[in-house]
Amino acid sequence: MTQPEPGKSPDNPWPVRAVATRLAKYIDRLGFVWVEGQLTELKLRQTTAWMVLRDPAADMSLSVSCPRDLIANSPVPLSEGTQVIMCGKPQFYTRNGSFSLRISEIRAVGVGELLARIERLRKLLDAEGLFDMRLKRPIPFLPNTIGLITGRASAAERDVMTVAAGRWPAVRFEVRNTVVQGPNAVPQIVEALRSLDAEPHVDVIVIARGGGSVEDLLPFSDETLCRAISACTTPVVSAVGHEPDNPLCDLVADLRAATPTDAAKRIVPDTAAEQALLRDLRRRSARALRNWVHREERVIEQLRSRPVLAQPLAALTARAEEIDRCRTAARRDINRMVAVETERIGHLSARLTTLGPAATLARGYAVVQTVAPTGEAAVLKTVADAPAGTRLRVRVSDGAVTAVSEGST
Repeated sequence: MTQPEPGKSPDNPWPVRAVATRLAKYIDRLGFVWVEGQLTELKLRQTTAWMVLRDPAADMSLSVSCPRDLIANSPVPLSEGTQVIMCGKPQFYTRNGSFSLRISEIRAVGVGELLARIERLRKLLDAEGLFDMRLKRPIPFLPNTIGLITGRASAAERDVMTVAAGRWPAVRFEVRNTVVQGPNAVPQIVEALRSLDAEPHVDVIVIARGGGSVEDLLPFSDETLCRAISACTTPVVSAVGHEPDNPLCDLVADLRAATPTDAAKRIVPDTAAEQALLRDLRRRSARALRNWVHREERVIEQLRSRPVLAQPLAALTARAEEIDRCRTAARRDINRMVAVETERIGHLSARLTTLGPAATLARGYAVVQTVAPTGEAAVLKTVADAPAGTRLRVRVSDGAVTAVSEGST
């Protein structure tokens, strides 16, 4: 049976020294590297200095060691929070299995380099849209509870709370005290920001800090903090430094205040000013209402002064008189027409009477009719129509008599 390779099987394991030695050889092949970070710890021994180099954008760090003289001869004083660039060789200590970076050169990051890096980050965040004004959340007019992130017992905390309480005494605060500079500032501020954003009663969050150097304000231009502000659902107000200071969190926040005092003035209304405004609005609304009432009264007076409303029956009276005249004229015309027609009928009746057979009979004339056996009568026109024995009916003015014809003579 073939013997397995060392370290590849539980039957043929490597001893600890073999693993440690191989790791040390592998790490040793990395050679010298340049690394950048913030100093968080600095411990000086007799001949050696031990430090922790932290990445401000992530929760990662490295143990670093160097000769004590390298710290003493550094071109700039080194302390916790200093941004540095180091050149060193990775080392793995086989005795205890620890890793360290043995430093041979230290350079402090200058202000110009810091500003250049901030500018590059600003362009990156701007390209991603984190500064877009359309994404800014509106600040509530009267927040019930204000979340405040600031240093413990700092002037910024005192200014914000004093000014806000003086303007609106009923305002409440949810304070989160953090460090506001140095290597631990970013993680603490981000944690406080997420904690306040999760509180449903917090209406607005204020990040406040007084002025300082570019290095002091460097945490407020950190990419992690900027993205955390952008991810908040609660409006965030940045009140970092003084008017000339402009860290990147000012551009990401929903509102930028020049100072902590300015932040308190911009998020909390002034009670006296609001009461004065209410009085002025009430006075103006009352004056506007009175003017409107007077204007409407004048309109009503003008309407009432019009003839149609001043004498509403005048139009009816005028029409009634016109109707009476028309009725009189119609009655007169009808009477005249009736009289004319009556007279014409009288004339026609007289003519009819004159020309009719009754008048002729009244003068002594008679109408003779032959009567047939059937009873039918016919006017006698000739003597030939009445031979002897013909029955006759003689009509006179007051009646008719019967006779019998004896023939012609």
